[in-house]
Amino acid sequence: MNKGGRPKPLLSLTDDERQKLETWANRPKSTQRLATRARIVLACAEGLDNKDVAARLDINIATVGKWRRRFLDLRLDGLADEPRPGAPRTITDEIVERVVTKTLEEKPKAATHWSTRGMAKAVGLSQTAISRVWRAFGLKPHLSETFKLSTDPFFVEKVRDVVGLYLNPPDRAVVLCVDEKSQVQALDRSQPIQPALPGRPEKASHDYVRHGTTSLFAALDVATGKVIGACQRRHRHQEFLAFLDRIDAAVERPPGAAVHVVMDNYGTHKHPRVRAWFVRHPEFVPHFTPTGSSWLNQVERFFAEITEKRIRRGAFRSVAALEKAILEYLAHHNENPKPFKWTASADLILDRVKRVCERISNSGH
Repeated sequence: MNKGGRPKPLLSLTDDERQKLETWANRPKSTQRLATRARIVLACAEGLDNKDVAARLDINIATVGKWRRRFLDLRLDGLADEPRPGAPRTITDEIVERVVTKTLEEKPKAATHWSTRGMAKAVGLSQTAISRVWRAFGLKPHLSETFKLSTDPFFVEKVRDVVGLYLNPPDRAVVLCVDEKSQVQALDRSQPIQPALPGRPEKASHDYVRHGTTSLFAALDVATGKVIGACQRRHRHQEFLAFLDRIDAAVERPPGAAVHVVMDNYGTHKHPRVRAWFVRHPEFVPHFTPTGSSWLNQVERFFAEITEKRIRRGAFRSVAALEKAILEYLAHHNENPKPFKWTASADLILDRVKRVCERISNSGH
């Protein structure tokens, strides 16, 4: 009860308010500030004056008075923090629109793309402001990616043919993705590689010594992920024919089962002697990716992996050393092969290509 001073307004709670306040006061995930305010109001509702509430909760009496008044004026909404006053906004929507439009539709003088400093100077803002606007709209003028649209007149048919083999292969058939990673260089660093240390990555000299090249011929079994591979010093139809014979001897297939071979349009794959080989081996069925679309060949993903994991950071003093490293990687890979997971349907791929064509047609170039 009140012990002197001005009488405090009666603070009463509805059942819903009491339940909400008790939840805020006891819930572990409530912020401590909100929990304290809820406890203040609950204590005041018991009829305690500000001094007794402050003593019970071990807080300042002025804090109790503040939140008692806020609750009486605004009820539960009064316990939330009020918006903090700040400096008035100086960058208007019109300025932001100008920056975005200029970034997307104009080029700086004598340059290919905008920098934050260049854009800041052009529009009269700070470099930090330009960075914030670009981040907000996902603009990255400094980045550039590459693309290539196939001009193959049978692009649609070939996409459906190859993707169909990946997603719905014929019964009992084997699907192989075949290609060559040509001109793999045996590079040795001009100075010994420094190993990684705590707080320091591995270091290699930027210059190197060339010791020759080899070509990796590979056939990826789409179903199992196993790779048949061989290294050849030259990259002609003769070497490709020898590799086809190697595939014929090594591939595991049920008797009479077809072997579907996915290849790109490299001239070696269409040499008359290679065509004759397929005629003599009718169980092998050739399929070609569209011109300029070697990304449809799954073996390219294997080439990317072996390049990243074994070749790019290696140091090889001879072609023989490089070939030994490649064959060791193949053997290790085939101990526990895992197929790549192909999820893109032909319709999805063709729809994406259609959207790219539409963007190019409407780009004004």
